Amino acid sequence: MTTTVLAAGDHFVLPRLLTGELRAAVPGADLDVRELTLPWPHVPFGPVADVDEASGTEEELIEALRGARICVTQMAPLTERVLAACPGLELYCVSRGGPVNADLAAATRHGVAVCNAPGRNAVATAEHTLALLLAAARGVGDVHTDLKRGIWRGDYYDYDNCGIEINGSVVGLVGFGAIGSRVARVLGAMGARVLVHDPYVREEAVGGVAELVSLDELLSRSRIVSLHARVTEETKGMIGRAEIAAMPRGSVLVNCARGALLDYEAVCDALDAGQLAGAGFDVFPTEPVPAGARLLSTPGVVLTPHIAGASQEVARKAARIVAGEVGRFLRGEPLAHCANPEVLGS
Repeated sequence: MTTTVLAAGDHFVLPRLLTGELRAAVPGADLDVRELTLPWPHVPFGPVADVDEASGTEEELIEALRGARICVTQMAPLTERVLAACPGLELYCVSRGGPVNADLAAATRHGVAVCNAPGRNAVATAEHTLALLLAAARGVGDVHTDLKRGIWRGDYYDYDNCGIEINGSVVGLVGFGAIGSRVARVLGAMGARVLVHDPYVREEAVGGVAELVSLDELLSRSRIVSLHARVTEETKGMIGRAEIAAMPRGSVLVNCARGALLDYEAVCDALDAGQLAGAGFDVFPTEPVPAGARLLSTPGVVLTPHIAGASQEVARKAARIVAGEVGRFLRGEPLAHCANPEVLGS
């Protein structure tokens, strides 16, 4: 029997990547794979009806899903309206760390299993964190900007303007998951003393790689702090004025996790006052960053536009993970990353 699958890709996780991985995951299967290209990232994602961080419209997805049993996507919105209009849908695979563009409660009510792709961008984000960390520690952002303007700043060799080395520095990581643990191993290999704060991690999990400490101790001892925590009610705004003031003067702060973790106005004040010597950010409280935002003109900051997870390997890995779930589903095997397993009776 033919199984109709919608590969709703975009300009990052391309439809052809999804289709190719589907064919590889279920060789010989009778699949009718339809492809849809959503506009992200050429058009920023945003809320669509009852879901967040989605791309495209309910109307185009409903039309593309007609007769489909399975959908693999990164950004397509799975809303109550889409579910009601597509009663034949059984499996919805989101190739992201979390299925934020799917209404999980509605999917469960409609009997649709929702999967995601945890860890797909852990390597890329860890590498990008290290790039920003190194750039911020050595003031690369400002010297790059000056040199592009034709200004050769010899005063960057002044002692007080020089950056710091990773070797011998104490680096604090707030969060020790798939990304933070990778960053810790590389920093350790570079000669850093790594501290970790993560209330969900036990001492034995960081042994030999880092020292597990309280957040207060991490802040007071670390010359460089990098954020790797998830956003929860407890972690929103966890690094504010008091926490930055607790860091040694001339410290460096990096965030490639989520903008909601950090008070960016406090960061700008600390950079202006010299409490922070540098900062590197890939995530922001409002994205895209508004024109004229203070952060864009504050010296000492290295900025990238939420691209830490953007690598060709991530796109291929994301497609491979969700295709693997489709293969397991069609073979009647347990799903590896199902967010609502109750719909499968498990």
